[in-house]
Amino acid sequence: MGEVERFVAERARLFGLAYRLLGEAGEAEDVLQDAYLRWRGSVAVAVPEAWLTKVVTNLCLNRLTSARARKERYVGTWLPEPVVTGGGELGPLETVEQRESLSLGMLLLLERLTPPERAVFVLREAFGHSHREIADILDLEEAHARQLYRRACAHVGEPRRRFSATPEQAGQVLERFLAASVEGDMAGLERLLTEDAVAWADGGGKASAAPRPVIGRDRVVRYLTGLARQLRAAQAELRVSIVNGGPAILVWERGALSAVTVPEFDEGRIVAVRTITNPDKLAFVAAQLV
Repeated sequence: MGEVERFVAERARLFGLAYRLLGEAGEAEDVLQDAYLRWRGSVAVAVPEAWLTKVVTNLCLNRLTSARARKERYVGTWLPEPVVTGGGELGPLETVEQRESLSLGMLLLLERLTPPERAVFVLREAFGHSHREIADILDLEEAHARQLYRRACAHVGEPRRRFSATPEQAGQVLERFLAASVEGDMAGLERLLTEDAVAWADGGGKASAAPRPVIGRDRVVRYLTGLARQLRAAQAELRVSIVNGGPAILVWERGALSAVTVPEFDEGRIVAVRTITNPDKLAFVAAQLV
């Protein structure tokens, strides 16, 4: 297998790794471009998969510090850049851990971690690497890698929500949620939301979005029904797709993607709703759907 073919064969896995580490699809694409250039310029590599994993991980670690500073200057709520999944774009999503590590909720929890903690957690949880392999990737002692993993689990463990619903069950809840929103059925929405539900919106200062989180079921219901009225007035088209490993709503206005709404499910109900309207963050999804 030639070097180009080898890289192409590894691309989905590597993109999935870079995206989980950065939470930004555009940045992940840039990392893969840099990794490919290094791959083309490398001497013979004994284990290409391991070599590429190490290069991509370390390129991401180099970007995470500057990314944190950029997010601190971000206008309004920062949410990860959404990605359409289901076609193998980010590697396998067969296990609960693989799907969970890709959710917007988990990507936000990973923002709490130091760059090394995030790398260890993603390599272990999403890709099943052993502590010995992770230590080799990060040039650490194995004991240090284990310690970083324990710290990462402690930081994300308490608020962490496992997927208790299958993708099929989540899809059914989303269909009811979509119908209730479109119809302005406030009672129906109340039944689907948990009492402590929260809604976030990321417009990045470039599109309409709630400037602060909307907290509590009653407030979220009013917020969602208000959005639905605006969409009806704009004659928007709503579609359901698989985004970040779970069902989501894509909003199209005049042929252009204007929003991606991603619910988070817990015990068959919706505990959080995250909406991205920043056009810069929608460009990757829109390109995927062409």
